[in-house]
Amino acid sequence: MNKRNLELLELDETATRQDIEEAYARLRDKYREERFLDGEAGNNAAKMLTKIETAYKELITELDEEARGDANGASYERVEELLRAGDIQEAQRVLDSFNERGAQWHYLQSVVFYRKNWVNESKKQLEIAMHLEPDNEKYKDAYKKLNDKVEKDAASTSANNGQSVYQGQNMNTYQDDQMGGNFCTACVECCALNACLNCLCNGCCH
Repeated sequence: MNKRNLELLELDETATRQDIEEAYARLRDKYREERFLDGEAGNNAAKMLTKIETAYKELITELDEEARGDANGASYERVEELLRAGDIQEAQRVLDSFNERGAQWHYLQSVVFYRKNWVNESKKQLEIAMHLEPDNEKYKDAYKKLNDKVEKDAASTSANNGQSVYQGQNMNTYQDDQMGGNFCTACVECCALNACLNCLCNGCCH
């Protein structure tokens, strides 16, 4: 938490939400009374009242954001578990329940689309993820390998509708079902809960 805001409330970094609320209430009452003092003392109290109001709001906002981040992290792990189990429908349901959709959300959505063999949609989601986190090497590597695979697999044009079709994109295959080809070098590694789907779709996820 912001150290300066904590110091304004006479707290340290071990402070809990309850500590913050109690300190704010105590100081608020103190400065509300002192602001009516004559001269500089009253002016200083009024300034301090404004400062602690701001510090309190920022600290509470920071705590709320951390709580949301923890909740989202748990949900992201749930999506990854579902993808490894092959339950694409439930993974999509969990993703749809998110109110805030950051880079990791779009990355996991790209995995779901890829597992559905919706390659173009998967690429679009990866592009959004890279836009939100341009320095994330995992997203850039996934995007490069997906493009490489599409270029490699684009082999013919559908006789029925004239659209490009791609070979080797059946998500149920084992030899050629990794996004971008050989998406991870060690399939065993992707089985760990915290692998964050470094391989978007591989044999051990079935």
